[in-house]
Amino acid sequence: MGRDIEVPEVVLDDEEAEASSTGEGLFARLRRRARSTVDRALDQVTEATDPDVLLLQSMAALIELAATRYAVDPGAQYKPGEPLKLLFAGYSGTRNTGADVRVEEMVRQIRFLLGDELAELSITTIDPELTRGYFRTVTQLHLPQIFPRFVFDTVHEVHGVIACEGSMFKSKFANALSALMAGALGVAVAENKVAVAYGGEAGDMDPALQRLVRRYCRDAFVICRNENSRRVLGELGVPTESGTDTAWTFTPHPREVGEGLLREAGWDGEQEVVAICPINAFWWPVKPDVAKGVARWATGAYAADHYSSVYFHKSGDEVDEAQARYIQGLADGLRRYVADHDCFPVLVGMEKLDRRACEQLARDFGRPLPMFVSDDHDMFTMVSLIRCADLMVSSRYHAIVCSMPGLVASAGVTMDERIKNLMDDRGTPELCLRVDQAALGRAVHKTLVRLHDDRAALRDGIARTVVANLERMGRMGQVFVDHLLQRHPELPLRPELGLHGDPWDHLPPLNDELTELIASVA
Repeated sequence: MGRDIEVPEVVLDDEEAEASSTGEGLFARLRRRARSTVDRALDQVTEATDPDVLLLQSMAALIELAATRYAVDPGAQYKPGEPLKLLFAGYSGTRNTGADVRVEEMVRQIRFLLGDELAELSITTIDPELTRGYFRTVTQLHLPQIFPRFVFDTVHEVHGVIACEGSMFKSKFANALSALMAGALGVAVAENKVAVAYGGEAGDMDPALQRLVRRYCRDAFVICRNENSRRVLGELGVPTESGTDTAWTFTPHPREVGEGLLREAGWDGEQEVVAICPINAFWWPVKPDVAKGVARWATGAYAADHYSSVYFHKSGDEVDEAQARYIQGLADGLRRYVADHDCFPVLVGMEKLDRRACEQLARDFGRPLPMFVSDDHDMFTMVSLIRCADLMVSSRYHAIVCSMPGLVASAGVTMDERIKNLMDDRGTPELCLRVDQAALGRAVHKTLVRLHDDRAALRDGIARTVVANLERMGRMGQVFVDHLLQRHPELPLRPELGLHGDPWDHLPPLNDELTELIASVA
């Protein structure tokens, strides 16, 4: 780990503050001071041995520079009568079905609350080809692999930022992911703009990431999707409100699309469909490694562990052995269940990275299994497919969330706290297994039998949980509107919106499936 790097704060002295109206002369002085600030930070950064520290501290340096720039060039500032320009900052474009679904619904809710005539929305995407047809009316901006300067420039041109990734403030997956969103929020705060994290989650953070969040997100506004995240951020001095995930309102392709894929794969239309959603459970977090990057370029080494650019998954014998035990457990449990039940088992890869895990599971199962992975199918098709399942065991949080409006009886095999929190919320904590659990095969088999035998009762609890989360999502919309009006009271929003209104009036239009579900629970 590289040593800690302190980025000096840029503060105007009295003479510079008084001279704020003198134009180019002051701007030149501020540019010299900003250059000096960044140069000192970069001198320290070059000594860091951990590239993650370099990224985080580079982002911090640019936030400081944004604060200096704001004194003479505040960038885009909202004026009554014009659209509110909001940037959704996240990692769309990796064909992570759950991430894309939750952002799709976030965008749809914000569009509904503001109205298209008042909202000029943009979103970052890693690969525009993989998000083609998503996020209607929203301008998609290609996110470069080295993004700090992009964030610095792009936030300057909008009126506010909405950080939209679920795993927002945690080091479990990749510090770069959190650096993007914390950095975008930090630049927005530095320029006195709207800075909202919507439906985010916080967990364990490396010290450098924790310092970035503590220092630069204290004046952002985070709507969390669980109470544990509020506790984590509260300890860092970041203001929060309660919320939920935003995938609950999603409308997939009609059920016939998913059924058609199943029939093409051999389903007879009557058999119980059992969906298993595996992941690569032990190769996180993704870390930058320049030496591996050079070796891969020169010799092709580390190709199996490569993620992107100089980023690599966690690897080694321990990782491979743990993954093998996990996959073998899923395969053993499924094999025992299939032996006793007339069913149609399928493998589902909710993210394109999951293809490897699906292929491993099919090999361990002992015969080919139908496989549906998101690199072949868009989010509307993937969710249509999983809602055709009768039973599901998933290590993907959003596979469970997205299946619940279809009343699929589901259980989880989790690598972190998200599925556990969801099963606790449903009142079925026993349906949450662990990826490293002893005798996982027996536990998976027992869980599948429970899902089969208690399906009717489980469906009732699932329906109630969906409706409860829809109401929470409506309250998120209320809180968001109230926050916007505090910043921009001149916004011509509908009078029924805000904390004085009804949470249900803050949801985007709901499909018939959800409307009927709400009526059945009421």
